Formats: sequence, C-alpha cells, structure tokens
Amino acid sequence: MSIAFIVLCLSFVSMLLLGVPIVSVIAISSTIAIMATGREPLEISSTSMAHGVDSFALLAIPFFILSGRIMGHGTMAQRLIDLASALVIRFPGGLAYVNTIACTLFGSISGSSAAAVSSIGAFMIPQMKEKGYDKDFATALTICSSTTGMLIPPSNTMIVYSVAVGGLSVGAIFIAGIIPGLLLAFALMVTSSFYILKKNIKGEGSFNINLIWVTFKRAFLSLFLIVIVIGGILGGIFTATESAAISVLYAFVLEVFVYRDISIKELPKIFADSAQTTGIVMLIVGASCAMSWVLTMTNAPQEIVQAIMGISDNKVILLLVINLILLLVGTFMDMTPAILIFTPIFLPIVRELGITDLHFGIIMIANLSIGLCTPPVGTCLFLGCGVGKTDIGAVAPKLIPYVIAMIIVVLFITFIPALSLWLPSIMK
Repeated sequence: MSIAFIVLCLSFVSMLLLGVPIVSVIAISSTIAIMATGREPLEISSTSMAHGVDSFALLAIPFFILSGRIMGHGTMAQRLIDLASALVIRFPGGLAYVNTIACTLFGSISGSSAAAVSSIGAFMIPQMKEKGYDKDFATALTICSSTTGMLIPPSNTMIVYSVAVGGLSVGAIFIAGIIPGLLLAFALMVTSSFYILKKNIKGEGSFNINLIWVTFKRAFLSLFLIVIVIGGILGGIFTATESAAISVLYAFVLEVFVYRDISIKELPKIFADSAQTTGIVMLIVGASCAMSWVLTMTNAPQEIVQAIMGISDNKVILLLVINLILLLVGTFMDMTPAILIFTPIFLPIVRELGITDLHFGIIMIANLSIGLCTPPVGTCLFLGCGVGKTDIGAVAPKLIPYVIAMIIVVLFITFIPALSLWLPSIMK
C-alpha cells in the first residue's frame, strides 16, 4: 500500500476525530496526500475540483435546493399535513402515521430530508406532544421519516450518484427509487404501530369524506409538482435538470402569487440560504473528486476490491459486507462525499456479482440514508433534536426500532432487485 494512501487515511481520520468540517477534511487530506505523491498539490487539487463540478447534471442540484427552500418557507408542508391527517387520523395512533405520510409527501416534492425535518417537525412534534405522545418518540419518528425523501424523487443524492457513475440516466434512478421509498415509509409506519399498541393510543374523529376532499383541494397544487417533475421526465418533455428549474418556477408562483405565503421581501434571504447550501454541496463534490484522484493514483480501489473479493466467493456474503461498510461509512460521512468516493470502489465488485448500476445506486442511497439518523454526523438527527427541543441521549433509544426497520428495508432492496428495477423496466 502506497505512502500517499496511508497519509490520506491518517489525515482524514485524524481531522474527522477533531471535528473538522467534512469539506475541509476531504480537501486538506487530499492535498496532503497529493504532496506525498510528489506532484504539485495546488495544481492537481484545483484542476480536479474544477473538473468535478463541470457537469450538466449537477445544475439540477441548486434548482432543487432553491425549490425546497421556497416550499419550506411557505405553507406547502402544512397543506400536506392536513391532507395526511384527514386520511389517517381516525386510525389508532393516527398522528404517527400522519407524520410519516407528510414527511414522505414533502420529501417527494422538495427532495430534501433536512427540509422535511424542519418543516414537518415544526408542526408535527408539538402536535404529537400535545396529544400525549412521547416527545422523544415523535422526534425520532420525524427524523427517520424524513429520509424517505432521499429515495423518492426528486433527490439530489440520486443526481450525485448518476454523475459518479457517469452516463446513468437521472430519470431512471428517479423512477427506481419510488417503490423502495414507499416501502421504507410503510416499514416506519409498521414500526410505529408497535408503540401505538403498547401505549394503547386511540384514533381521533371519524371518516369524513368532505374533510378529505377539502384538504385534497388545498394540497392539490402542491402535489401536482410531483406529476410535473416525474411526468415531464418520463414523457421526454424535459431533462432532470430542466425539471429542477421548472420546479423552482412552479414553487415560486405557487407560494408568492397563489398561496401568497411568501412576500417579495423574504426572497433575498431564501436566495442567499440556497446559494450558501449550494456552495457547500459543490465544494464537497469538488473536494471529493480531488480525493478520488488520489485514490486512483494509488490504486487503492483495486486493492480494496481484491480484499473484499478475497473474503468469500458467496454473493450473499459479499453483498452483506458491502452493506455493512456503507452503514459504517454513513455514520461518519455525509452522503454526497460518500457517494462520490465509494461508488468507484464498489461498482466493479457489484458488477462482478451481477448487480446493475441502477440497482446499486438505490442500495447505496438507502444505506447512507440511515447515517442521517445516527451520530456522530447525522444531519437529520441534529436538526430533529433542535426542532423537537430535546437532546440526542433522550432520542437515541427511540431511534433503535426505526433504524432496525430501515436496515431490514435495505436488505429487501439488496436481495429483491425487482423492487428497484421493475418500475424503470416497464416505463422504459
């Protein structure tokens, strides 16, 4: 194993343990490793970062980020909550199901788990607490439910994966994530049912078709964004990148001129927040490409592939090992750099095992989504605790059943390819 690779690993792990921001960790450790190869570090780093973000597909990310920010500042989340509440509130523990359904719907129109935690959690956690639910349970449920937006399109991480693979259709992976995303939401609702039975929580109200119709009409324009984005891509009307721009325009018109929930004065702050988030994402993408250059120069991917393939020749065991590695990676690394760094490493292995690039993308994203809910780097975990006004120590025990359910869903996705591949195949 080369000196550069050892330097890369030691500097990377050391800075992570010191709590250095992930962008700086990747960029600095890559630069130090390039110096160990004897090359010009600044030239290689800057060139790799520039080439890394020079992708047409990545243009969709800032648009989807801006679209999610606009939705989060408006009342689209509340309208979706009202619709979900009208549908399932009469069932025992209905508010828990409302939480998951609302997070799933909001994630499917915003493409952001963080936006789902912030927007849905701000409404649902206080409501659930007021109705007698444990605050930490409500927070844990919101945190895990928000990850459904990583699988159900539009999803920024799917765009990043398609860029990491090179040549994979963004529209195809969007469609591939629909069934796994819905399966994840169903698994979380089933898990909630055990808490509901244990606490003997009753339903509220009765079936009211008029209320369902009223709330559906209020949420219809919000839900129609899903039809526009997915329908436009499937119909060949526009690309995934163009659909992102259209989603911004649609959300802008809806929130500013139709719902009138956002004033013109609020727009500069929304644009600034979106630009800041976009800058961070693009820095991560660029820095990860610099690290990928180091890995390629040191032949690390080939050595890692050989090491994993040497464990066993059994396909099931190898897939379990890859899943375990991805679960561990997700606990200490953000999804974007993890996808960019580990996709080139694992693709040769899974291809050898007969797993398609499309199927593996869903496996990887489902795995890494669990890391959003776990310490030490769980973005949704920290956001959820902030919104729920609680701490990680109190929420962690409530997360365990949901994390187990998410792992079971990952295993289903891994060993039942049709969950990911059936829908794209019939829509080809």
